[in-house]
Amino acid sequence: MHTAKEGDAWAAEPGGVALFVRLTPKGGRDAFDGVEARADGRRVLKARVRAAPENGRANAALVALIAAALHAPKSAVSIRAGETSRVKTVFVAGDPAAYLDALAKLAPTNG
Repeated sequence: MHTAKEGDAWAAEPGGVALFVRLTPKGGRDAFDGVEARADGRRVLKARVRAAPENGRANAALVALIAAALHAPKSAVSIRAGETSRVKTVFVAGDPAAYLDALAKLAPTNG
């Protein structure tokens, strides 16, 4: 089983997992592009969606992408911070262990 560690692009929390995501709207496809180290040393999961960043469409597409990748209901996924920013904190409610395993397979370059 994968466990989150300092510097990961995600962190287990009580009741779920927090993801640190850099979103590219109008990215041509809905997909994850691995993990990136930011200039400040933080690591983020890179995601792209086809939707434009208008009226919350790109955020909604990100929620759907994360829910599908983690086999979680969309209602379990919420944007906690960065609603209007490219870098967001997304929380996925549920069993952290299952999500950590799925994330490790999704972006194996994370550690």
